[in-house]
Amino acid sequence: MFPLVVVGARGVVGSGAAAVVGPVDAVLARARALEVAEHPRWLVSSADASLRPLVRAGVHLHRAWDIAEAHRLLHGGWAADLPRAWAAVRGLDLGGLATRPGGDLFDFVAPGADGGDPEDPVRPDGHLRAEVLDPAWAVTDDRLRRVADVILEVGRRQEAAVAAMGPRAVRTAYSESAAAVLCLELERDGLPVDRRVAEELICGSAGRRPLDDTDAAAVRRERDLRVLAHAPGRESTDLRNPLQVKELLAAAGVRVPHTRAWVLEPFRSTHPLVEALLQWRKDERVATTYGYRWLDEHVGADDRLRGGWTACDGAAGRMTAQNGLHNLPAPLRPAIAAEPGHVFVRADLGQVEPRVLAVVSGDRAFAEAARADDLYAPVATKLGTPRQVAKVAVLAAMYGQRSGAAGQALKDLERAYPVAMALLDEAYAAGVGRRALRTFGGRRIPLDAVLAPVLPPEGQEGQRDHAGEGAQGAPSTQLAQGIDSARGRFARNAIIQGSAAELFKAWAATVRHVTAPWGAQIVLCLHDELLVHAPQDRAADVEAAVRQCLADTARRWAGTEAVRFVVDTSVVHRWSQAKG
Repeated sequence: MFPLVVVGARGVVGSGAAAVVGPVDAVLARARALEVAEHPRWLVSSADASLRPLVRAGVHLHRAWDIAEAHRLLHGGWAADLPRAWAAVRGLDLGGLATRPGGDLFDFVAPGADGGDPEDPVRPDGHLRAEVLDPAWAVTDDRLRRVADVILEVGRRQEAAVAAMGPRAVRTAYSESAAAVLCLELERDGLPVDRRVAEELICGSAGRRPLDDTDAAAVRRERDLRVLAHAPGRESTDLRNPLQVKELLAAAGVRVPHTRAWVLEPFRSTHPLVEALLQWRKDERVATTYGYRWLDEHVGADDRLRGGWTACDGAAGRMTAQNGLHNLPAPLRPAIAAEPGHVFVRADLGQVEPRVLAVVSGDRAFAEAARADDLYAPVATKLGTPRQVAKVAVLAAMYGQRSGAAGQALKDLERAYPVAMALLDEAYAAGVGRRALRTFGGRRIPLDAVLAPVLPPEGQEGQRDHAGEGAQGAPSTQLAQGIDSARGRFARNAIIQGSAAELFKAWAATVRHVTAPWGAQIVLCLHDELLVHAPQDRAADVEAAVRQCLADTARRWAGTEAVRFVVDTSVVHRWSQAKG
């Protein structure tokens, strides 16, 4: 491991007598030379903190150990600053973590006021100074060298802790760190956008580009009238008010308990008002979230859509992105277009979570089903049910649904694949009991009370819980049971979703490394889907590499070839042209 620390305008690369410390440009020049010559494993407090300048300069980094990502792997959750990681590897009480001064005169602490050496990043109580990575503190060469020593100690102790969990966990730490570097590249490179087409698509949904606020109100009214034209005499209805919309529908003879899209869908042919309302909602989403302001603010002069990326969401570990990169509506996908001379190689993992379940559980019978192109077909045959019922049963098992059409099929599933179903039941029990789980790759998933307020009881998905209290101020038994059940359902899915996220990131990191020499760039990671921007004359090479990378990654990740992972690939000029 080779420490690299960047703090403001200064930095240090290396440790001990060989360390280079000084102005950040000199440090980064040394780091660039080392990367070209040796491909060291860069040890950083976080990729965002110290590797961003190198990524921005176009340096392709081969290996890294991201302390923040390793901490999230070992301990779960999102908080992973350097003082916290230091405390964790040294077994210190997290209650003793220092807090950084907030700028108030009353919370000013003079250097050395804690009785320690003001030059030492470690306080007398063993904790790191909160300001250890603050440019106002790391102003001297000696202090920076000491920070590099701290980072080296944290990295080595983390590596030992991860290695104690086994080689799979070590590989996970490597791929999580690689994903953190990939996130910086995704933010740097952006997603190619055909601005002209984007403008046309936004216009088709949101209406023409308004001249000012008054004109914007007029355009909004025009959009509303597309719906209200089907309800004469009710033109004053506020379509953004669910109660008024419910009354509007009732007046047209469509009586529904609430106005969610899935409830309205069966009434499309009942009255043209319903069709118009459902379309209005799609248009309204584009207008309010992906309209002209979004286009102007987030698509740069080079016609690339950019936003921040994170390698781990702090829960099961999925990648996340800002500015609509993870939620772009399907109607806008035609605007995502490869640049001249380039194409997109789109790759989408097929039925990845059930296949991951087969690996994680070690269920041989379920692994055999996963050998098929369509996993649900052999499951349906074994259960003696239609394919769609088998699919619903498998998904219900992973998401914790026990009632409805999946109920009987679930019982059959438990008889046919007892090992896989037992794993999910054990995860559920851990969630109810608030016991931490670990994914297949080793990520800790804490399942304590912090999850309770955000998980709705069964049958109330999409609604927020309101913690009602009994006469003595304690939560009711029914509410407590609902929260426990919700946590259990979260756990049985998180153990699979989190493992799938690790496989996905390992695959993406491998694709990034293998295809980079051809000038290819991963420009989007969307759940189970990769979008690679590649020179047109290397499209076949990239497509083949994407497939081979999955086979190689899955074999290393699973430690077996008993379970088959499949990927659907296509070479397209626009994202909307891809199948699925």
